[in-house]
This record gives sequence, structure tokens and C-alpha cells, in this order.
Amino acid sequence: MSNTKRKIQHWQFVAVALAVYDAVVLNLSYFLALWLRFDCRISMIEKDYIDAYVRFTPVYMVLALLVFWKCGLYKAMWRYASFMELERIVLATVITFVIHSAGACISVLMNSEEYWRMPWSYYPVGIMIQFLMVLAARFSYRFVLLAKGHQLSNSAEYHPIMLIGAGSAGRTILHDMNRFAAGNDRVACIIDDDANTWNRSIDGVPIVGGRDDILNNCKKYNIEKIYIAIPSASAEAIRDILNICKETDCSLKLLRGMYQIVEEENITVRDLKDVSIEDLLGREPIRVEMQEIYDFISGKKILVTGGGGSIGSELCRQVAKHDPKELIIFDVYENNAYEIQQELLRDHPDLNLTVLIGSVRDSRRLNEVFEKYRPEIVYHAAAHKHVPLMEMSPAEAVKNNAIGTYKTAYAAMTYGVKRFVLISTDKAVNPTNVMGATKRLCEMVVQTFDAKIKAGRTEDLKELYSHMQSSGAEAEDLPDGKSLKRLKAGACSPEQSSGAETEFVAVRFGNVLGSNGSVVPLFKEQIAHGGPVTVTHPDIIRYFMTIPEAVSLVLQAGTYAKGGEIFVLDMGSPVKIDTLARNLIKLSGLRPDEDIKIVYTGLRPGEKMYEEKLMEEEGMKTTPNHLIHIGNPIAFDEDRFLNQLESLMKAAYEGEGDIRQQVAEIVGTYKVADV
Repeated sequence: MSNTKRKIQHWQFVAVALAVYDAVVLNLSYFLALWLRFDCRISMIEKDYIDAYVRFTPVYMVLALLVFWKCGLYKAMWRYASFMELERIVLATVITFVIHSAGACISVLMNSEEYWRMPWSYYPVGIMIQFLMVLAARFSYRFVLLAKGHQLSNSAEYHPIMLIGAGSAGRTILHDMNRFAAGNDRVACIIDDDANTWNRSIDGVPIVGGRDDILNNCKKYNIEKIYIAIPSASAEAIRDILNICKETDCSLKLLRGMYQIVEEENITVRDLKDVSIEDLLGREPIRVEMQEIYDFISGKKILVTGGGGSIGSELCRQVAKHDPKELIIFDVYENNAYEIQQELLRDHPDLNLTVLIGSVRDSRRLNEVFEKYRPEIVYHAAAHKHVPLMEMSPAEAVKNNAIGTYKTAYAAMTYGVKRFVLISTDKAVNPTNVMGATKRLCEMVVQTFDAKIKAGRTEDLKELYSHMQSSGAEAEDLPDGKSLKRLKAGACSPEQSSGAETEFVAVRFGNVLGSNGSVVPLFKEQIAHGGPVTVTHPDIIRYFMTIPEAVSLVLQAGTYAKGGEIFVLDMGSPVKIDTLARNLIKLSGLRPDEDIKIVYTGLRPGEKMYEEKLMEEEGMKTTPNHLIHIGNPIAFDEDRFLNQLESLMKAAYEGEGDIRQQVAEIVGTYKVADV
């Protein structure tokens, strides 16, 4: 037998103390009722009443304490007492009232009414005194916390908060803050756009006006923090309120819309999150038809190239939610691949997941993967996308983006993939940089494959090899390789591609917030280091979307594909990068140009002032989702393009000629920038 003694918990001491208190109350409350009945003079109370009280009260006390225990009055955490605890006290009071009153009925049945019956006022007055005294003991701690909060409001350590939203969520946040009065944060005033609430109060906190009164009251009450608790408000309304709030020096926290589906009592101050730059975009979260995606993906083998990148990894997360038969991640960078692998294994333990390392530039590796795993749907997200870096290394952009896409598309066609979805970019429209131009080449690859398959001329599609070994199989892309060769389709494949039915499509969208290489992580890092924040030009604009939104639309666009389309995602209104930088600084509680300097560095080589979603030559078709459009492909000579692409590959691998100029000869809309 263990000698370890079980430690008595603090709440058990509290429970014993409450039970002792209740015993006193149960005896005292009904005696006070008699005392009040006889004009507060003990000498006037008849002896029979005293005798009846003395005989019955001990029995009543024991029974009542059992009722209190059964009703949970000794296990509740009374510092958090709420309406539920009040209900328990009321229930216990009703039961004990019935027990006490039953004595009178029993005495009548036993013909001893003159002995047992008390004055009629004794019962209601006694139970009322008992209820108030029991209630006071349980809720007194709440009152102490409130009183402490009021004292704190007048102290030098008081940190005043403005609460925006007097609805149910706002009231719940306020009540939760009152529970934790030990902190120095107290709500000083409330803002609500409902004029019916103005000049009134909640828990003693005044409702001082609507959003137009935010700035004045921030000064009046010396507000340091602003909590926004209106989860039912539209994204546009939240943006407008945030635009006002960020003109103050206050730190901001927001209760996002997801909490409108949560019961009120479950909302706490901890649910308030820091305001993100996404909240300032001011548009409703994009919703897609998830059933369509589920029907499309469920039970199929899915391959995601570049699956460790920011877009690729989110593709993997969302695919994993839709019950694929197998998810295959293919990435050249093992660290990213490992991270998404561990995340998916943790979040989806039943997922059939395969993670493979390899490059889309290696035909041999691609053939191995496609032959062994036979994916049915391919999302091609592997790409070099850093504009300035690709300007300095244009041959690498050609190898990875254009040639890598061709090789992946060829493997997809050869091994019977049903649908191939290319992740493209708005920088492919009238490109001014080699990254955008090579992504336009990727779109042309997709269009060429689709056109050749539909025309039944897959023999025109050649398998591109860059470096040959004596065995005829491809070696890895080595920088000193000089031998280039083009082999006919199927030369190294077990299947003929003449009956190919792969549907090739591209999905084009703009910048995604938080993706690798986007400005938001860069700005946050610069702010964390005290600045300066570097913006290329004060007027430069970009389209933005969150990563989950963009990926969900990519998945849905894939369900609409018939082959050959370039789907264009509606990115909403463009955002000035300068405004984005200033908002990020303000959200950090700092002041642009004062606390954090903004430096304009000038446009980088190949950088546009603005991005376009469609070329002028492309029209626009609609889809069932109004945020997904279809651009009519620009016609071009596919056979000439294939020859040009092979020559471009040769130049990229052998370092011959001006790569940018050769890309411009293929992509007529590409305007070569000076580097």
C-alpha cells in the first residue's frame, strides 16, 4: 500500500467552508423569519414556535445540505459564477422550500397542527432570507472582482480599453474581462453603430457613440487598446472600422467572424486575435462549393509538384481534407517537403501520403514517379517565382518553369493523367520580367498539349531530353553538359500517348498574402528590426488574396476544366503597396515615417507598376463561381512554338545567346527590361 498521502485541494477547503456557512444560514434564516414576524422582539415569540423550530431545524439542515451537494453547490468555481450557477441555487432553494413546507403538511395529517404549524409568513420569508444569504456567499467573489476593477480604473496602472460592439459577443467579452479583474486592462467605453444603445451602459461601462466617435473617445479616455467584437459584421464594415482605428496609436485585436457560430458563453478574451493585413483588404472571405471539389478529388490519386512551397503545401492541406485515394508530394527541397509531411501525418493520420524528392527538370525521375504511382490529377505548382532573382538568372527560370512544365506535362500525358492543372500568375500577362514571361511559356505549353491531344496529333509532342547517357536515358541536368537531343514521344515509355485524354488547364491569379517571396513577410521582418521598410514606388499596386482562398479557387477551377482553358481568379480591388506597408506599421502599434521610416528604392528590373489579369486579346467567359473566369486563349502556331521551345532549352543549358531576347521572340507580349 502506498504511503503517499493524497493532498487536499484548495477547492475542497472552500467547499467545507461553504458547507459550514450554509449550515449556519439554514438555521439562522428561518429564525430570522420568526423574529421579523414578531416585530424583531425575541421575547414575543411564542414558546410553541420556538420548540417547533428547535425540533425540526436540525433535520432540515441535514436534508438541505444533501440537496445543496446534489445540486453541485460545492463543486462550482464561483469566481466564474454565471447564470448556470444561479439556476442551481434556485433549484436547490425550491427543493429545500418544499422539504421545509412539507413539515406543516405532515403535522396536519398527524393531527398535531398546533405543534408543527408555524405562522404563514414564516415559510416565504425564511426561504427568501436563505436564498439571499446562499446567493451572496457564492457571488460575493464576483462583486469583489468588480469592485477591484472599479478601483483599478482610478489607479495609475489602469490600461483603458475601447470595446467596439455592444452586441452579444461584445457583452460576453466584457463579462469575461470582469471575471479576470486581476489584470490591469479594463474597458473604459463602448462603441456601437446602433444609435438606440448610445448614452446607455453595460455593467457600468458607457456606450459613447458610433464609429465616427472612435477618434474623439480614444483621446477622451486615453485608450491604449481597441477590441473589436462584432463577428457578424461584413468584411467591408470591419475594414472601414479598422481604417479608423489604425489612425490611433492603439493596439488592435479582433474577434473574427468564425465566432458567430460559437455559443456566447464560450467566447473569451483569448478569442480576440491580432488584426492581420487580410482584415484590411475589406472583402468577404471567398467561399467555394466544397461538394464539387470533394466529388472531383475523393478516391483519386493526386500529385502536387512543388508540394512543399507556400501554394503547393496549401494545395496538399486542402486535398488531404477531401479523402483522396493517395496524395503524392513531389518537391526538390527536402526541408519544405518534410515539414508538410509531418503536418499532414499529424492532422490526417489516415491519409495515404507519399512524399518524394526530385526535380521537374529531371525527365528520368518524373517518368519513375508517374510510372510507379499513376496519379490521376496533377497540380503543377513547382516554379521559380522570385522576380529579381530570376532577372539575374534567366536561364534557370527557363529550365525550371518552361522546360520543367513541359516535362511534367509530357509525363502526365504519357502515363494517363486525367487532368493537369498549372498554377500560373498574373505576371504572365504582358510580362516585363523573365519570371512572368516563362510562366506565360508554361501557359503556352499547357495550351499546346491540349490542342495536340484534341487534334489527335500527340506524335508532334516530343520528349525533351537535355543530357544523354550512353544507355539513352537522361542524366541529371549538369551545368557542363553539351549533348542535347530530342526523342519522339513514347521512346522511353511503356505506353503510347496517341490515345491520350489528359485535360490541360491553367489557373492564373495574383499575389497571395504570406506566400514565400511576397512583400508581407518582408515588411514584417523589416518592422521587427526597426525599419526602414523598403517600397519600390509610392504608386505601385498589386492584387492580393489569401493562400487558402487562392488554393480553394484553384481546386474548384480544376472541377470546371474541359481542357485548354486559362482560368482567371477575381482578386478583387488592387492594393497600393505603399498603403500596405503603412498599414502593417500601424498594426504594429507604430507610426509610419516617425517610428518606422519608409524608403522608396525605385522599381526593380522587370518590375511593373501594376499587374494585369488578362491580356487585351483575351476575352472573358463566366463559370458557376463568379470569382472564377475563363480567358479565351490567344491563338499561336503550336508547331513553331515547339521548335522554338527546344531551341530555347538548348540555349538555356548551353549558355548560348541572350536568353531574354529568345524568350521575347516566343512570347510576343514580353517587353524585355534592362538589367
